[in-house]
Amino acid sequence: MSAVRSMPTPQSLVARAKTVSSLPSVFLRLQNVVNDPRSSNRDIANVIGEDPGLSARLLRVANSAFYGFPSKIDTITRAVTVIGGKQLRDISLATTVIDLFKGLPQELVSMESFWRHSIACAVAARILATYRRASNVEHFFVVGLLHDLGCLIMYSEIPDQCREVFAERDREGALLYPLERKLLGFDHADVGGLLLDSWKLPSALSQPVTHHHRPGRLQGQPEIGVTAAIIHLADILAHAMELGSSGEYFVPPLDADAWAALALPESVLPAILRQFEQQYEDALALVDLGGR
Repeated sequence: MSAVRSMPTPQSLVARAKTVSSLPSVFLRLQNVVNDPRSSNRDIANVIGEDPGLSARLLRVANSAFYGFPSKIDTITRAVTVIGGKQLRDISLATTVIDLFKGLPQELVSMESFWRHSIACAVAARILATYRRASNVEHFFVVGLLHDLGCLIMYSEIPDQCREVFAERDREGALLYPLERKLLGFDHADVGGLLLDSWKLPSALSQPVTHHHRPGRLQGQPEIGVTAAIIHLADILAHAMELGSSGEYFVPPLDADAWAALALPESVLPAILRQFEQQYEDALALVDLGGR
């Protein structure tokens, strides 16, 4: 008699994901010092300077074509002054998470393809946030980058169940996340949001990840709801342009309420797509996709 396979839950998957169970301590210290109103730019630079690898990555990002600053940024102190402490914290989170997921098995999804899609979503989210005149567009870049992390946890922890979802997707020609909910009782967005919660990241990051397929569920939280709506649209644009994949084959439908929440005229979409074409390759250059 075969053993009964226990049904996973998002909580159990996050708890089992030992390789990504916590963020590096240097990032947690950086988050604390950035959130402390008594901290100075020098305090922020000192924390970053404790990790030579993080310092080098942030300086490379700051001097990349993606940001296009006119003069070279050669110290972390200057990076904090030019870019800002909160923005550097968010860029630090992005680079940290990409490193954290190195070496995951690529049996179900190509990591290169996964990050190409995630970066496409991140760039589109950043541009949309710019049109919304958001104060920290890097926040939206990071949420876009992290929006499908739950897929990686699921592919790593329950590959057999994910194969069954993929097989159903191929048979029905259906979207992935509704099939995940049908067959597993939850979807990758649930897992991703819980992962960010387990890292003690703010709800302004985790909630838009949890609800990026169903942003209407955040109507009672206008600020977070708008972030979720931006990620929702950015994800659709990334899929429509067929730039990588986290396992989804089809373009998700646009939530009409999410589009209304952004209050953007349709006439801006061509300009957004032109800016995207200019920024996407520069953003890819921030990440070494080889071997991922």
